Amino acid sequence: MISLDQARTLIAATRAKGREMGLNPLTVVVLDPGGHFVAMEREDGSGYGRPDVAGGKAAGALAMGVSSRKLGDMAAERPQFMAALSAAWNGKLIPAAGGVLVRDAAGTLLGAVGVSGDLSDKDEEAAFAGIAAAGLVAG
Repeated sequence: MISLDQARTLIAATRAKGREMGLNPLTVVVLDPGGHFVAMEREDGSGYGRPDVAGGKAAGALAMGVSSRKLGDMAAERPQFMAALSAAWNGKLIPAAGGVLVRDAAGTLLGAVGVSGDLSDKDEEAAFAGIAAAGLVAG
């Protein structure tokens, strides 16, 4: 599973990418493969609900084994199915880009990262940068 040190590196690099891109304040959540929190940071000015959104992006990716971007595509294609999943998981599924699976170089699932604070596409871009900076692989 992802270590605390890896999670901290991933979060720091995600935040740095957000600053480089001029994004709104971000919240970054890192979960282990079982969906347990490893680390979370909420930048000054990031909204009250952002930890839940970032966590929901990461948790949804883990639960379904695909990025939260793909979950968004699934929600457009099969809205009733995604609504049922969201209800089954007490709303802890956010089908919008910004939740990315994290793997090691061998492809072993280490966990997931969720980012919230700006447009979902930009959240996801920052997540990819954080994963790469931690020497890990998105997907």
